[in-house]
Amino acid sequence: MSNHSSVTEFYLLGFSGSQELHHVLFAVFFLFYSVTIIGNMVIIVIVCVDKRLQSPMYFFLGHLSALEIMITSLIVPAMLWGLLLPGMQTISLTACVSQLFLYLALGTTEFALVGAMAVDRYMAVCNPLRYNTIMNSHTCISVVTGSWVFGFLSEIWPVYATFQFTFCKSNVLDHFFCDRGQLLKLSCDDTLFTEFVLFLMAVFIIIGSMAPTIVSYTYIISTILRIPTASGRRKASCPSHLTFVVIGYGSCLFLYMKPKQTQAAEYNKIVSLLISVLTPLLNPFIFTLRNDKVKEALRDGVKRGCQLLKGHVKTGKNKT
Repeated sequence: MSNHSSVTEFYLLGFSGSQELHHVLFAVFFLFYSVTIIGNMVIIVIVCVDKRLQSPMYFFLGHLSALEIMITSLIVPAMLWGLLLPGMQTISLTACVSQLFLYLALGTTEFALVGAMAVDRYMAVCNPLRYNTIMNSHTCISVVTGSWVFGFLSEIWPVYATFQFTFCKSNVLDHFFCDRGQLLKLSCDDTLFTEFVLFLMAVFIIIGSMAPTIVSYTYIISTILRIPTASGRRKASCPSHLTFVVIGYGSCLFLYMKPKQTQAAEYNKIVSLLISVLTPLLNPFIFTLRNDKVKEALRDGVKRGCQLLKGHVKTGKNKT
């Protein structure tokens, strides 16, 4: 990708504060990152292994967990490295382009997948007799494939347009990764039209995913309220997915649904942390602590693991 400026690398300021504060932040974010990777990997494994979870909802959940691992791994390791090293962190122009593209593409894919999960819950609750016919394996694979393809194709032009500007003011980004808003701040060109187009694209992607989610949950809640028994209402409800939707959409609405993309750096950092650290961290807890099938699969998996471990220990003792 050609660029009109002579910038070949950027410097990331990261977080302000003393080195002691950076060490504390490193410990906290490293813990969060470790829990995020382990938790989401556990979800992927049990969805693939446990036969009770071989349904569209958990198929989508497995892909959602994979997306969360990729999004947080794209941002957090470099952020942790920056917290350990004094001074500013250097990132090449190519790495900056790649990081921004993957971050936006994976985020867009996640929006599309979350919207599909809402429609899936609508079909399960409001049309249970037709659910297995409509949400078959071919439909699920097509939906997931379409989400990934749409996510990556839709972000080619926005990233290309961002790096066609001349970065002549500076090459220092007041962020912990290559944030688009901070990049546009460095341009000497008029970015107003491009920012407006990017805003319209963000509206299309976020509202386009949010609309089926809102409509689906409106019908779901209406159906649940008509169920006479409390146990029936609890089985039909989808609190885990709804909680994830509120956190995910809330963060991105504040960050991207603004005509002016160049918000204050500290504001950008906080909201970016919600997207790249908090949401992936909460995903395993949201979908396991509120889901009986997942909890049962986890308990059975732990039991089988303990039994296998005991068997190996006994075998080792017998050999000695």
